[in-house]
Amino acid sequence: MSIKVFQQVVEAGSFVEAAEHLDLSTASVSKHVMSLEKRLGVRLLNRSSRALSLTEPGRVYFERSKTIVDDLETAELELGSLNAAPRGTLRLAAPSWFAGQRLADLVARYHELYPEIIIDISFDDRVVDLVAEGFDLALRVVPHDQLAAGLIARPLRDMTIILGGSPEYLRRQGTPKSLQDLRNHRFVAVGGSDVLSLTGPDGPTDVPMKVVMRYRSVMGVANAVAAGIGLAPLPDIFFEDHMFTPVVKPVLPAYRLQTRTVYLVYVSRKYVPFKIRSFVDFALDPVNRVCTPTIEGVVTEGVG
Repeated sequence: MSIKVFQQVVEAGSFVEAAEHLDLSTASVSKHVMSLEKRLGVRLLNRSSRALSLTEPGRVYFERSKTIVDDLETAELELGSLNAAPRGTLRLAAPSWFAGQRLADLVARYHELYPEIIIDISFDDRVVDLVAEGFDLALRVVPHDQLAAGLIARPLRDMTIILGGSPEYLRRQGTPKSLQDLRNHRFVAVGGSDVLSLTGPDGPTDVPMKVVMRYRSVMGVANAVAAGIGLAPLPDIFFEDHMFTPVVKPVLPAYRLQTRTVYLVYVSRKYVPFKIRSFVDFALDPVNRVCTPTIEGVVTEGVG
């Protein structure tokens, strides 16, 4: 108790404020600090009528004891969670194109383990503000150096962007055999770009696209490709999802747009709630990560 009182005095900057925070008398707070100093045999605080300051031994003791107390509080929370069924709502934000069977399978298996936790998933291609919008976790596909400060990012899987087209479109327009063939094909674009930046056996190459349709949603692009409108770059997850494998096929798989990492992100905090920690641990468990089918030489590893 005396250690926590001492820490509160240091953090509050006065005996009076520490006493109010701890719901103790000022005399009791002072007694705890003096008792601690007597037991240690050193003065921890310099006292004056106007301010308090740490002595050098006091500074060392404060930093070391704070780490120990924090660890004890964390252990108490973890032990407490073992005696209570985890419950509550876990809010997860994910890109629209993650709304497939593999994520559904992962969430279903997690729910079997923790039936009292309700999973609330929002599929949105924008970057949500976890704190302002009340999300616990998010799936993000961005370079690590572009992740916002204050977030913990755990790599979940690598993701490759591959050119795709529907079997119907490829029968009608012909399957490209070379980069030169792409100039004769129609494209569905994500956003405003008219250039494909591909990397293949001969290095990086830019290929102009004849864009006939634009979408602001990757899921919209995938549906347009499946409808036979044209070719488009798509995340490899579409070539693994049984809903899309019959209607979207890889084109020139030796050429890739880019490889990115899918991160599971959450807000850095002193104590991570069990519902967040349990989902992160479950998603990252090797048992729940399997090697996906080979896409003509392209092998990816993912969740579920």
